[in-house]
Amino acid sequence: MRDSDAIFHKAAVRLIPVMALMYVVSYLDRSNIGFAALTMNRELGFAPDVFGLGSGIFFIGYFLFEVPSNLMLEKVGARAWMCRIMVTWGALSMACAFIAGPVSFYVLRFFLGAAEAGLYPGMILYMTYWFPQATRGRFIALFLAAVPMASVIGGPLSGWLLDISGHGLSGWQWMLLLEGLPSVLLGVALLWLLPDRPAAAKWLTAQEKTAIAARLASERSSSGKGGELHGFWEMLGDRRIWILILPDFSIVIGLYGLGLWMPQIINGLGYSHLQTGFLVMVPYLVAVAAMILAGLSSDRRGERVLHVAASAFVAAAGLAGAALLHHPVLIIASFCVASAGMYSALAVFWTLPTAILRGVAAAGGLALLNSFANLGGFAGPYLMGWVKQLTGDYTWGLLGLAGMETLAAISVILIGRAFFNSSGRGRPA
Repeated sequence: MRDSDAIFHKAAVRLIPVMALMYVVSYLDRSNIGFAALTMNRELGFAPDVFGLGSGIFFIGYFLFEVPSNLMLEKVGARAWMCRIMVTWGALSMACAFIAGPVSFYVLRFFLGAAEAGLYPGMILYMTYWFPQATRGRFIALFLAAVPMASVIGGPLSGWLLDISGHGLSGWQWMLLLEGLPSVLLGVALLWLLPDRPAAAKWLTAQEKTAIAARLASERSSSGKGGELHGFWEMLGDRRIWILILPDFSIVIGLYGLGLWMPQIINGLGYSHLQTGFLVMVPYLVAVAAMILAGLSSDRRGERVLHVAASAFVAAAGLAGAALLHHPVLIIASFCVASAGMYSALAVFWTLPTAILRGVAAAGGLALLNSFANLGGFAGPYLMGWVKQLTGDYTWGLLGLAGMETLAAISVILIGRAFFNSSGRGRPA
């Protein structure tokens, strides 16, 4: 291992666990509504389309505020801005325990998305301050492993909390209250745990800070042939950023369309709340292993595009299997395949835009890309709810999600051929 690689490993050991924990509580607070629905929908009289709209409207708030949020992070620094994001969304997540009807459901979910806007692209931007492109695949995958890990932790926990009630509150209300509190506490702790840049890290020596700066500067100076973008308006005028929305959106629509409905689908197979919690955990455990292996493979082979496409094809096969198979074991196995494919595709995908975005362009571009793509987080749950209301089952909704994953695979291959080389380095637009 080269000395510089050892320094980046040291930084990863310090930063990735904190970043992953941030995303664990983030994903738990946005997706635990899927578990709350097991009893909340009946208690409040929510039809499938009402739940689908309310769970997905989170991403409208996310969409509207993501770019401004990431630009603020670039301006004021990750430490203070991430603290603000986490404290406000934690408080709003806890407030969701007091939803009383469709209107309060829609309003609180919208503002929860607005409060959380900027966390994910902010953390991807933050990685560009610390890690070179050649190692970014594995570190993004390790960070994103927090998403399925949130469900590994939250599935059994949420299933258990649903069966607890007292002091005038139902189990779903206690679940939302107790699972929102860690976000507030961790947000305050970030003021001590998250240095803005390598130069501010007290646990790096002066020589290590210089080495990181030199490696990243060398990468920037040697990669000009990829048509890198530095200015915000330059980024907005570059068609590569806009075209990359298509595969990202297509991956995300499946990820949330399945994720927010999986507890209800599994519960409908005849399992108890606690059993549902443990069974939901299984596909996400598989996804954690798959996405880390995909990130390592992508870095070692120096290949990005085909890793994304192959993973998306696997996801499509898993979703189609879940739609067409009928035995509970085969359905859950299909969920495992689908989750592994979607999360692996997403992890490697983010090495593509980070290869061409720098500085303010990175702050705005990553947020812009993620905000449009995360409209899939609105469309997926709403599509599933609407189709369930229309047909009475999940078959056509799951097949629709499978079609979107197929579109992601095909589009990323075409985009890769046009705008990136095999290693994910950008070509000028």
